[in-house]
Amino acid sequence: IQRNAVFSREQARQRALYPRIEKIEVSMQGPGLDGTLLIMNKGMSTPLSCARHLTEYHVTNSALALVDGEVWPLHKPLTHSCSLSLLTFKDDDPTLVNQAYWRSCAALLGQVIETAFKDDYTVELLSTAEVPVTSGAFCCDVVLDHQLDSWTPSEESLRSLTRGALQLIHQDLAWEPLEVAPPVALEVFSHSSYKREEVERKAAQNPKGTVTLYRCGDHVLLSGGPLVARTGLCSQYEVTALHSLAQGDWGLHRRAQGLSLPLQLQAHHTVWRKLRRRAEKLVRTKNISISVKSSKIKA
Repeated sequence: IQRNAVFSREQARQRALYPRIEKIEVSMQGPGLDGTLLIMNKGMSTPLSCARHLTEYHVTNSALALVDGEVWPLHKPLTHSCSLSLLTFKDDDPTLVNQAYWRSCAALLGQVIETAFKDDYTVELLSTAEVPVTSGAFCCDVVLDHQLDSWTPSEESLRSLTRGALQLIHQDLAWEPLEVAPPVALEVFSHSSYKREEVERKAAQNPKGTVTLYRCGDHVLLSGGPLVARTGLCSQYEVTALHSLAQGDWGLHRRAQGLSLPLQLQAHHTVWRKLRRRAEKLVRTKNISISVKSSKIKA
């Protein structure tokens, strides 16, 4: 609740920076759109606002945008006249959208895990290395309450996490971005020493010295890159494994993994089963030790 309140306060402050409506010109790029010019509101209109001036297809299928060639979340306000491309999963080169989708699926998994234990146990979401879609599973690294160190999740536990994710997908929640100065992010994550360290690290790596937060429902997270527009773009989604890795500085590191396909790319159940078996296997990244034990769904 506190995280959500700080996010809302900062969002309102940033919107108030544009007290009078100034117009900007947005030149649309893409199939059938070249030459389309939209007159939008500076600091208020977003790529999604632009999509709403086009067709229902653009509103429903757009996942991400390019603003003057820069990757831009669909809910991020436009601050200057620009060229705009709306990106979908069906583009000739969907690389950027696929990367954002995998990152978004991992963010969703983190949100589900963080809320699954209610207030009974602490959950620390760790910074997870970016994994390519070709790795076969998206990943979310966590440290659970030390009281759960001996706990091995059952198949029912994993199914319960999957149900939690599907509920958020059904709600079709927006991933709202907000670029903030470190003090704001430090206040949002005042409950977590790990997150405060991560905020300072990410701010130091960014030439602008800022970090980007995302809000999904009333959950606020720190993201390593752009997320897609909304949870409803996910279709098939399953939590496939929760591997225990090794003891780290913050406790027992675990890697939750999952598999998902977006609305526009459905898989037949036999194909899904093969993909799921692959998604159960530990995805190895440079920052993890050898797996100790794991729980996975048996196909």
